[in-house]
Amino acid sequence: MAVTATGAFLPIVPAVAQVRALPDFTDLVDQVGPAVVNIRTVERVAQRGGSGGAANGEMDQEMQEFLRRFFGQNMPNMPGAPRQGPRSSPQPQEPQEESRPRGVGSGFILSPDGYVMTNAHVVEDASEVVVTLTDKREFKARIIGADKRTDVAVVKIDATGLPALKVGDVSKLRVGEWVMAIGSPFGLENTVTAGIVSAKQRDTGDYLPFIQTDVAINPGNSGGPLINMRGEVVGINSQIYSRSGGFMGISFSIPIDEAIRVSEQLRTTGRVSRGRIGVQIDRVSKDVAESIGLGSGQGVLVRSVEAGSPGEKAGIEAGDIITKFDGKVVDKPSDLPRMVGNTKPGTRSTVTVFRRGASRDLTVTIAEIEPDKPARKASAEREEPAPKGTSSAAAKVLGLAVSDLSDAQKKELKVRGGVRIESATDAAARVGLKEGDVILAVGNAEVSSVKEFDAALAKLDKSKPVSVLFRRGDWAQYALIRPTR
Repeated sequence: MAVTATGAFLPIVPAVAQVRALPDFTDLVDQVGPAVVNIRTVERVAQRGGSGGAANGEMDQEMQEFLRRFFGQNMPNMPGAPRQGPRSSPQPQEPQEESRPRGVGSGFILSPDGYVMTNAHVVEDASEVVVTLTDKREFKARIIGADKRTDVAVVKIDATGLPALKVGDVSKLRVGEWVMAIGSPFGLENTVTAGIVSAKQRDTGDYLPFIQTDVAINPGNSGGPLINMRGEVVGINSQIYSRSGGFMGISFSIPIDEAIRVSEQLRTTGRVSRGRIGVQIDRVSKDVAESIGLGSGQGVLVRSVEAGSPGEKAGIEAGDIITKFDGKVVDKPSDLPRMVGNTKPGTRSTVTVFRRGASRDLTVTIAEIEPDKPARKASAEREEPAPKGTSSAAAKVLGLAVSDLSDAQKKELKVRGGVRIESATDAAARVGLKEGDVILAVGNAEVSSVKEFDAALAKLDKSKPVSVLFRRGDWAQYALIRPTR
């Protein structure tokens, strides 16, 4: 027994008991290991004549995967990369097709009839996909579908009676919980690594929120399963954070519930259908939210609305703040695309917007997402000068001089009102306002003329920051002007 400073006796826990408290992955590996596969891809390329052709297939598979996934490009002039040898004949030769190893990755069996899940980047541009099981059987697989946005792909091999992984419940996954990965890092098949869940719903700017772990993941692990202690797959190992190109203790996995949703569409139609409403959005700062009466940084600012889009037809306007979608709270800019994207096109959904101090519900019919379009350039200088107006002493305190908009300018900008900034100095200049910007609202009051602009300013507390909603080209944004004292 051990004695504390207060004289209390504490039992001494044997070291053996402490060791036994640590997780034992041996039975787990035996249980799920046979459902994990190695994936090799081959790319067919045109080869010109010359003696360098034989060397072109010698690039290490794991190095190709490493460069492609973690640097985003191939680097053929790196040391060890193949170089084309001298031509054996000056006579031109007919191009020949050559198969060269493209990369290695991992995957896992979804169903006993041969459906296998992996990452889209593992099979991207592959001419041939070879799946190797743990019993060394090899199968040529056909790609059922791949979705770049979520980095999920499904391939099919002609086999039956295969061991398949059970799908876990990601909502029950807890930070700090032990998890395990199996894959083929650098081509080393059936490699087991383990660690804990570091975070959930990690936003890395991608289409999905990721599971963050400290499980060792390296090139070749891509597409392999993340397993919980119940032997269920909870994620697909997809990315790492690294400054060196190798594992640095932070890895990311695609939540399995999101991956299954994508895989079901891929298996049914070979593609993924996503919803869109046609708005460009941005974050709402806490200061701006408080100044317009929203109370918190909840919601996303609509910076522009695409002409003819479902959003425009529903009545969404630039400057609106979307706070909910189908009753679900929108906290950050990445939330809305995920919510809308997961909604079936044709669905009638409710969008809650905060506009001029009040919330309202708008009904929008979801359309199918289209390829990204380049943002339109800001409008050119107006040919017709606007009639000049006057601005009050209050406006000058903010560093603003404004004028009325002409009818032609309103039509070009597709706005009902607003005033044009003729000059922005002092406080206004410090927050980024400049000549040519169009102020649409002051606080929660719309302004259609210099007179209304001055009237709105006159009603505000001169000692507090003033929020203005303004347009620059096609984009709307809030600015919080702090008056010069």
